[in-house]
Amino acid sequence: MKKSRSVIKNIRKTQRRRKRNLVKKRTLKSAVRQIRKTNTKKQALKVYPDTQSLIDRSVQDGIIKKRKAARLKSRLVKNIKTKK
Repeated sequence: MKKSRSVIKNIRKTQRRRKRNLVKKRTLKSAVRQIRKTNTKKQALKVYPDTQSLIDRSVQDGIIKKRKAARLKSRLVKNIKTKK
């Protein structure tokens, strides 16, 4: 069956969006990993605000859901509190 022009255009759009979303998701994961890898509380607290805003922006963009963002943030804070 032949695809219409609009279907082809929508396929292209979804491919572009998927790539963009994957990049955003990867940067989010690496930011979270960066906080978990830090050795001191001071270093973690320095990086945390940027990571928190990245998490919030990911929710706005629809990359992750609101509850996952809340869970991530609370676990990061818990992780930071256990550091020396």
